Amino acid sequence: MEQTAYLPRIVDDEVVRRLRSSGAVVIEGPRACGKTATGRHAAASEVLLDIDDNARQAVTVAPNLVLDGAAPRLIDEWQVEPAIWNHVRRAVDTRGAPGQFILTGSAVPADDVTRHTGAGRISRLRMRPMTLFETGHSSGRVSLRALLGGVRPEAPASALTVAHLAERVAVGGWPGLRHLAPLDALQAVRDYLNEICRVDIVRVDGIARDPDKVGRMLRALARSVGTYVTIGTLAADAGGADGMLARDTVTDYLSALDRLMVIESQPAWAPHLRSRAILRGSPKRHFVDPSLAVAALRGTPDRLLADLTGLGFLFESLVVRDLRVYAQADDAAVRQYRDNTGLEIDAIVEAADGRWAAFEIKLGSGHIDSAAKALLKFRDRVDQASIGPPAALSVIVATGYAYQREDGVSVVPIGCLGP
Repeated sequence: MEQTAYLPRIVDDEVVRRLRSSGAVVIEGPRACGKTATGRHAAASEVLLDIDDNARQAVTVAPNLVLDGAAPRLIDEWQVEPAIWNHVRRAVDTRGAPGQFILTGSAVPADDVTRHTGAGRISRLRMRPMTLFETGHSSGRVSLRALLGGVRPEAPASALTVAHLAERVAVGGWPGLRHLAPLDALQAVRDYLNEICRVDIVRVDGIARDPDKVGRMLRALARSVGTYVTIGTLAADAGGADGMLARDTVTDYLSALDRLMVIESQPAWAPHLRSRAILRGSPKRHFVDPSLAVAALRGTPDRLLADLTGLGFLFESLVVRDLRVYAQADDAAVRQYRDNTGLEIDAIVEAADGRWAAFEIKLGSGHIDSAAKALLKFRDRVDQASIGPPAALSVIVATGYAYQREDGVSVVPIGCLGP
C-alpha cells in the first residue's frame, strides 16, 4: 500500500529526537501505515528482512553482516527474524553511541527468555495511519499543542462536509491509497483485512486460527467500535451459527489483533474526584483506522451516510486516531472517562507534565450544547486541586467554524485540527 514518493509525517520529528537519545529506535505500527518509508527517510543504509532471503539466513550465522552499514541503519520488518533484537542490543552496547539503528515492524513477537527488553538502549515509537492533517484534509489551524497551552481556538470554516468525512472514514489514512478512486481504495482495505484473517494473524505467533472466526470477530468489533463492549458481548456476537465463542478464544483473538496493531484500546482516565461518583475502568475498543471497521462490515460512504448513528461512532474513532497522533507528538496520551452516574467523556488528552484537556466528539452540530454541558459537569466533578484546571474543554465536530463559546467551551471542526 505504500507509494514511492515520501510524504512528510508528524512522526518524522519524533524519530529524529529518539535517535539523538537512544542507540536504536523501533517504529511499530500496522502493516502499510508507512513505517518503511519513514524509516528510510531517516536512515543512511538499510536491510529489508521480509524480502531478503540472504539477510534472514545471515541473522543466525553472521549477524554482523546484517548490522554492518552506515548509521542509522534501517532493519525493516525485524520481527521476521526476532533473534536480530539481541544482536542489535549488543551492537548498541559495543558502539556506545546513539542513533545506530532504526527497526520497523508490523507485529510484536511474543516475549521470551532469549529476548532482552532493550531498556536503556532501544526506544519504541508507535506509528499509525495518516491523520487528516497529513493527508491534506485538515488545515491544522487549531493546534492540539496550542489547546494544551490554553490558547483560545479560532479558525474559518472547515472545507470538509459530512459526505467528505464519510469517504475519509471509509478510505482511511493508508499512504498507498491516497491517490486511488474511493471504490478502488475500499477494495484495497477489504483485501488488507482478508490478509489479516488468512495470513497475518497466523504469522504473529504461529498459531493456526480459523479465518472465518477471525472475520466474525472483526465484524463484531466493527459493530461495537468506540464502545465499552465486553468480552461476553463479543463472544456472543462473533459466535454466529456455531454458538457463542469461548471467552478464552475471544481473548486470544484480541491479543493477536493487538499485537498486529490492528486494534488499539483507549484506556480509562482516573483522576481524583470531588464527587461520590465511582470511576469505571473499562477501555473503549477502536481499530487503528476506522476504515478497517468499514471494511469488516463491507460498508461504503453512501451506506454510512444512510446510518448517521453508525457514522457517528466511526467519526469518533477517526477523531481518536488523529488525536493519538497529535498527542504523541506532544508527549501526551489519549484516554477516556466514564463513571457510574452515566457521565462519559470521549477523549482526555493528558501531557507528561500534567496539562490536560477534555473533548467530546459529535458528528452533528445539534449536539454541541449537550456536549458542552457534559464537559462542564465533568470539569466540576474533577478534583482540580490535585491535578490543576483543564487547559481546554472542546467539542470536536464534523463541520463549521472553530471558536470559543461564552461558557469557555471550544468548538473545533476536525477539518481545522492539527498537531
